[in-house]
Amino acid sequence: MNDIRKISIGPDYKGGAMHYIVGQKVLGNNYDIYCIKRNPKTSSVEVYINNQKNEVTLWKEFNHTIPISIEFNIDF
Repeated sequence: MNDIRKISIGPDYKGGAMHYIVGQKVLGNNYDIYCIKRNPKTSSVEVYINNQKNEVTLWKEFNHTIPISIEFNIDF
């Protein structure tokens, strides 16, 4: 199970950051964001997408030099 729900990439959270949310439609509504994971080996954050055939692919990878805000799933 992945606990990351949303990431925001960029220094200006409200005005200029790109936001990626699990379940969000991307690439012309042909894909959705399947999961967002941290890669401990590279200290990066990876965004995986899922197509209509349920094929999961790494779509984007952001390294630690870019400002990243991470929002986690909170279940009470």
